[in-house]
Amino acid sequence: MHLKTLQQLRCPFCGTRFTPVDNRALSIQAERIAEGVIGCECSAFPVVAGIPVVIADDATREAMHTLEAGHRAEALWMLLGVSDDAARTEAFRRLTDAERTPTYRELLPVLSRDAEADCFLYRFSDPTFLTAEALLEAVVQDRRPRGRALDICGGSGHLTRALMQRPDSDDVVLADLFFWKLWLASRITAPGCVAVCCDANNPLPFDDAEFDTVLLSDAFPYIWQKRMLAREMQRVAALDGVIVLPHLHNALGENYTAGDGLTPAAYRDLFLPFGPRLFDDRPLVDGVLDRRVVDLTADAQPDVLGATPSVTLVASRNTDIFRCHSVPDRLVVDGALRVNPLYQTEPTGDGRTRLTLRFPTPEYEDEFATSKRYLPPELTLSGRLTGRLEPGTFGDSYARLRRDRVLLDVPPDYC
Repeated sequence: MHLKTLQQLRCPFCGTRFTPVDNRALSIQAERIAEGVIGCECSAFPVVAGIPVVIADDATREAMHTLEAGHRAEALWMLLGVSDDAARTEAFRRLTDAERTPTYRELLPVLSRDAEADCFLYRFSDPTFLTAEALLEAVVQDRRPRGRALDICGGSGHLTRALMQRPDSDDVVLADLFFWKLWLASRITAPGCVAVCCDANNPLPFDDAEFDTVLLSDAFPYIWQKRMLAREMQRVAALDGVIVLPHLHNALGENYTAGDGLTPAAYRDLFLPFGPRLFDDRPLVDGVLDRRVVDLTADAQPDVLGATPSVTLVASRNTDIFRCHSVPDRLVVDGALRVNPLYQTEPTGDGRTRLTLRFPTPEYEDEFATSKRYLPPELTLSGRLTGRLEPGTFGDSYARLRRDRVLLDVPPDYC
């Protein structure tokens, strides 16, 4: 964490600024805090692996005391959630002590304890990600300068990476409750992001009017303190900023792992000061997949949305963004070009490779069935298709393969 970042944070409980605590835990390298303790007027919190953990619970305090005792690796394991399981600790040590850098795919089974790992690994091609990525491109494409962005409950940074790919953007902050997700993001998925471990059920640890873009995707229905978080999102957004909440589960409809969803009217009312507009996710997805547009003129009143499974909310006092936006093809490779890990690859013996779509579980296939609209069930391509690939290998088919998410631009150490 850069020292300038520390000046932009505030304690979520007392509201005062943080300063580094000068003790044996403190390690500052090139104006960055690698490890240490930061204090405000009410509390102290650890910084581990460059990530401030501003959460007031017993686990965080124990990790801080472990760090202060000089046990840096143990403090990291505690926050990653592997220290209570000898097998997981050893698996993590083997992966991170190896001569080569472990991949995101290898680390996920060690750090994630549930089926969320499947959603994370295949995130870059699921339909909710495609829509959210296109939506973010739409709402920021005409803004100059792009300014700072905040991804709340952003997991391991897939959409954070999309925000960081915007031209002329400033810092992108990724906030999440789970340290292991931020650790993966800061090292693999979105290196260079500003990672802050905090609880969205508490006030956000940021200054007023700090961000031009505030994003919360796929997580708002799981937050208990929705009224407080909505107010906090509006507090930290710039006066002409934009607040984006893709894929909000509608309490009147049916959803997988629905959480504690609200009705469309209730979602809208939480953001009234910022001029919210609601969009039915079904035509929003159709527009992105079929017409390559994000139509922000097609907002709907809550009573019209009825029992649609999910809605998207976009709120901004800048009404210029509420128009029809084209979705550009992303053909430049920022990371590494890879075959989508949803595909099983098999050499055919004639210098080509057969790709067969394989979903990790029947539940995943059912939940993300929309992906079958663009992911072909089987295809055969020239070449061995192992390791890092080059666009020229695929000739005139390259643009279509990227658009259909058969080929993905992923971080270099992703899979």
